[in-house]
Amino acid sequence: MRHRGAAVAGRTSAVGASGLMRDTDDRVRVVIAEDSVLLREGLTRLLTDRGHDVVAGVGDGEALVKTVGELADRGELPDVVVADVRMPPTHTDEGVRAAVRLRKDHPGLGVLVLSQYVEEQYATELLAASSRGVGYLLKDRVAEVREFVDAVVRVAGGGTALDPEVVAQLLGRSRKQDVLAGLTPREREVLGLMAEGRTNSAVAKQLVVSDGAVEKHVSNIFLKLGLSPSVGDHRRVLAVLTYLKS
Repeated sequence: MRHRGAAVAGRTSAVGASGLMRDTDDRVRVVIAEDSVLLREGLTRLLTDRGHDVVAGVGDGEALVKTVGELADRGELPDVVVADVRMPPTHTDEGVRAAVRLRKDHPGLGVLVLSQYVEEQYATELLAASSRGVGYLLKDRVAEVREFVDAVVRVAGGGTALDPEVVAQLLGRSRKQDVLAGLTPREREVLGLMAEGRTNSAVAKQLVVSDGAVEKHVSNIFLKLGLSPSVGDHRRVLAVLTYLKS
């Protein structure tokens, strides 16, 4: 991630309060924005136990923007922000608005928002402001600790992490659009799993097919969506965004 310093040969490990070991080169710096003190402390403990650094915790959108700005001014921009969609004072869209603003002010900052329910408008707004390093998960997903922590790390590294229920709801809308009409049902299924942030190997495991079969589907998806090799590693992200915004 951006704040790990110079690369060194080999790996060292960190031990969290729970005794779990983690390679320090996987460590990310996180700011948490959640008005529930209990949940905020729980998220902090969950991440620090796995070797990550929670550098700040706040309870509203205004404080989130201010805190990240102050960290950036000191040259200490975090790798990722984890923010509740609804926070004080109105408990409507303060969190997602703060997230969108932060992405505009700090394009390299990863943003992962948490929501009690699938709110398509907020998911679409966040995705429209972001091309990399973005996630939208339901709060229930936090209980799946490994998946949640993996999502935080993935977003911090510039990837995507979208809740399967969010993808399913946006897919229902996408089916009516011409841009994806050329995809086969299997290609659409592969693209949906890519939108959740899964690697090719993870997609292969989910669909019980070979890695080679998935690679072929992904290549066909890129071709049909008009994503040439010239865009390099961004093709995967662009394919996902095409899928979600269509």
